[in-house]
Amino acid sequence: MEWIKSLMFDSESVAHMLLLYSFVIASGVALGKLKFRGVSLGVAFILFAGIVAGHFGFTGNPKTVSFVQDFGLILFVYSLGLQVGPSFFTSFRRGGMKMNRLAVLMVLLNIVVAIGVYLLFFDRNDVGSFPMLVGVLSGAVTNTPGLGAAEEALQQVGLEEVDIANGYACAYPLAVLGVILVPMIVKVVCRIKDDVENRELDLQEQQDTSVKPARQYIEMQNERLAGRTILEIRRILNREFICSRLLHEGNVITPHHDTVVYLGDQLCVVSSEDDAEPILALLGSAVDVEWDRLKGSEPLVSRRIVITKDKLNGKTLGQLHLGSIYDVTITRVVRSGTELFASASLTLQIGDRLTVVGKESSVAAVARRVGNELKRLDAPNLATLFIGIMAGVLFGCIPFSIPGIPTPMKLGLAGGPLIVAILISRFGYKMGLVTYTKASASMMLREVGISLFLASVGIRSGASFVETLTSGDGLTYMFSGLLITVIPVFITALVARKRYGMNYFTIIGLVAGASTNPPALAFANNQTGHDAPAVAYSTVYPLTMFLRILTAQLMILIGCAVA
Repeated sequence: MEWIKSLMFDSESVAHMLLLYSFVIASGVALGKLKFRGVSLGVAFILFAGIVAGHFGFTGNPKTVSFVQDFGLILFVYSLGLQVGPSFFTSFRRGGMKMNRLAVLMVLLNIVVAIGVYLLFFDRNDVGSFPMLVGVLSGAVTNTPGLGAAEEALQQVGLEEVDIANGYACAYPLAVLGVILVPMIVKVVCRIKDDVENRELDLQEQQDTSVKPARQYIEMQNERLAGRTILEIRRILNREFICSRLLHEGNVITPHHDTVVYLGDQLCVVSSEDDAEPILALLGSAVDVEWDRLKGSEPLVSRRIVITKDKLNGKTLGQLHLGSIYDVTITRVVRSGTELFASASLTLQIGDRLTVVGKESSVAAVARRVGNELKRLDAPNLATLFIGIMAGVLFGCIPFSIPGIPTPMKLGLAGGPLIVAILISRFGYKMGLVTYTKASASMMLREVGISLFLASVGIRSGASFVETLTSGDGLTYMFSGLLITVIPVFITALVARKRYGMNYFTIIGLVAGASTNPPALAFANNQTGHDAPAVAYSTVYPLTMFLRILTAQLMILIGCAVA
């Protein structure tokens, strides 16, 4: 029976550590699937499972737990950076600027309200009270990486004994509910009707045709344009389009920029919906064509081909000369679910899917040229992963001074890998790094990382959490966290509605993203059949996540320096 005792309670035993982490994570994930009125705490339940285990004396070697916690945090923020990196820079375009301004407003309001509750409810003579406030703030905005960044900053200032995870755990549950309930209050205050908001989104989708592709079959009837090349026609019309097939004297060909179009030729034209009607009016009239049934012509096919050759990573579409060499047309490129215009200047990356139109033999030749070996994408690019982590850790350890703060600041194990991952995902091809990772592999890496981090935090905090909640300042932390959650969400949602006239469902997604709150997004998606909440969430999420991590560190360093 001695082996059972060692397995259950020997904190130095590797088997005990594996058993403890496995139980905490498995039970936390299972409990996280429980829903109340469609809302669940999700992966955050791992934290509470770890707290329960720690409370009853199941713990591990402190150094080992600390290593697992830091390593899990690095895995999470790095994979998160790879995910949000491609959209981080594009999120500032057009309507994204307005949403991101509101998200920044909400981040600033969270900090202002947090400082206000600190002055009202916290003991300013206690050196650990301000760091605890940062833990409460991280829980109030349901931002686990921010908690990790704050804990690492505490080590820089020598206050690692302050267990700010207790404040995080006290504030988290009410924060999930607050982000859901406050927009409903704004809905009542502003007299918003769901059916009106849904009709507005329907109208927007009908009008937003600038990026939607449209295919037309047109017979050339414009004598002024007849006899000119496709490139000349495109310049004269001043509209972007791709001609994927052309019927000339009974033969179907794959046209190129220098292909001449004659009167009576029939073209398959792909353009945006905005340009479709003007192009039709200027070229001729619509016709019905069954290309594959035409006699005397070799049928054309359309195939999706995946770039899998490493040497093509970072090259532009024009550099490959696929059209001129293989007599095919690239009509569009799909990257991470986003459809891109197949311009000659488009930089290609591993995993891009090309839609190729041409003869069967030509399309097959293009497939051989670019790879199209789907099995190669199943293998993760481990070299890029660990090169990025190594660079992120080194970057995070570089100290830099801020005027007025005696302690040099470091981005640490949270901020460093996050920034490097964002940059690598966007510019890694310039250094020959292949950053493509299958969605399932990226999700697995991210979930394993956050699970290890939350389990470690819970196990470390479990011994003191119940005492904090019952006889300590637990109720103060809960009430403070509720204020930090509710007031900024209410103000931001009200400004979004009154100042910008934003759609209600977009507002829900916006505040969920600005709070990095996945349960709130799930609730928002259940309220409408449109994707407006998800679009708003993904638009503000990258910048918000970056700011949450950075401000958590800054608050610790500045707060402790002032104190």
